[in-house]
Amino acid sequence: MSRAVTGLGDWTDFAGLAKVQDALLPDTLAAAAASPFYRERRDGVPAGRAELEDYPLTSKEDLRDAYPFGMLAVDRSRLATYHESSGSTGTPTASYYTADDWADLIDRYARTHVGIRPSDTFLVRTPYALMLTGHVAHAAARACGATVVPADNRSLATPYAKVVRLLHDLGVTLTWSLPTDALLWAAAAERLGLRPGHDFPALRALLVAGEPLSPARRDRLARLWQAPVVQEYGSSETGGLAGECPQGNLHLWADRAIFEVYDPATGRLSAQGAGELVVTPLCRQAMPLLRYHIGDRVEVTRPDCPCGWVLPVVRVLGRFQDGAGLTQVGLEEVVFRLPAEYGVLFWRARHTRHGLAVQIEVPPRHRHAATAELTAAIGAAFGVDVHVEPLPPGALVPVRVLTAMPEVMKPRGLFAADEDWDRALRYY
Repeated sequence: MSRAVTGLGDWTDFAGLAKVQDALLPDTLAAAAASPFYRERRDGVPAGRAELEDYPLTSKEDLRDAYPFGMLAVDRSRLATYHESSGSTGTPTASYYTADDWADLIDRYARTHVGIRPSDTFLVRTPYALMLTGHVAHAAARACGATVVPADNRSLATPYAKVVRLLHDLGVTLTWSLPTDALLWAAAAERLGLRPGHDFPALRALLVAGEPLSPARRDRLARLWQAPVVQEYGSSETGGLAGECPQGNLHLWADRAIFEVYDPATGRLSAQGAGELVVTPLCRQAMPLLRYHIGDRVEVTRPDCPCGWVLPVVRVLGRFQDGAGLTQVGLEEVVFRLPAEYGVLFWRARHTRHGLAVQIEVPPRHRHAATAELTAAIGAAFGVDVHVEPLPPGALVPVRVLTAMPEVMKPRGLFAADEDWDRALRYY
């Protein structure tokens, strides 16, 4: 077992990993018994692992119905933070953590195989506000002694051009963002006369999460920035659930949670296979979750990974899939297999009556080749009728979005005669 990652124990096989889970499960079930939701559920709380395996799933709808504190298992005086999810797929869900819960969140995040060092300048470019992700990265980086640059991606005060300036001027060494954000920084840097792979020599890794990432897009990002792209996976309700090993596999933190795969066609759950992810966190006090159905489509395997981590491996496929098996991550893989010299970074697609309509930003000199190659590749991969429309650079991501600097002001009520007083009381 590799010791390059914090907090991993001495188990050497999956039977040993199960014993680690079994040792943590009783406290988890006891915490669930203190939660109004589980205490009042007609099924009660399982007595052990055997009963847990027959226990009904906890859904996102359950969490919404329990808003705000129906899942709370401790006195509110013990809470350290309260959070809500982004609501990207529906009504936001609430989640909350004690100080001890936070120690576990920080430990899991700090497991990244590239390490977080006191010498690092760590730019956090995921949301703060009510979401969990920015706060966890910030706390973990500080716990490791790093300097944090809090460049929240929901703040109008930090647009892409300003992020590029921070990356360049501060000598940022690590970043935490959506994969798409790192693409946007690259495009913004070029618009500002900088070369992503050359003019940011301090950058040693890009840490990413928050959306499915195909191998092809990951490789493109790594080549653009000349730095490794390191993936993590998690949710606001659970914190980090998986991290990447030096071999590039995304390992589930199964020493901190029990993971299952739900097959919606049969209703069966298993330890591995293809389906939808279900998780029972094992180090959670404030908001215990039993068999929480996250809903992400995944493939879970138990390979003998060369990294030495005896932990399951997960591929995250996202939540949308059509009847032909077309997923965003699958389509993204085809798009980013286009030759890098074509310069295709931004795309979108939707179903129409006539098949699949795809738009790509591509410079005029590569328009014909990119359109023809992508049309053929999508048709071969998915067996669908496809129409690829080439658009000039700036059509999907306007240049002003990449180059604008913030216009920040303090709210005020008194204006001079030649000032625009329609902007009274606003920050931006």
